[in-house]
Amino acid sequence: MSSQDALEEKIGEGLVRIGAMTEEQVYKVLKFQKDGDSRLFGEIAVDLGFVDIQAIIDYLKMTNKG
Repeated sequence: MSSQDALEEKIGEGLVRIGAMTEEQVYKVLKFQKDGDSRLFGEIAVDLGFVDIQAIIDYLKMTNKG
């Protein structure tokens, strides 16, 4: 697992923790990435309608990653 994969999993876990996404939705986004989608976790999640961009921004602000 690359460091990018680990970062994306952390974002997914965090979004589940705050109730913005379900574990199943996170799994689906990670599967897109595993299957070759090079977009960021948040881009895929927003495009699939799983989460809105503001929830991702809020999460990143909370974790000081953004």
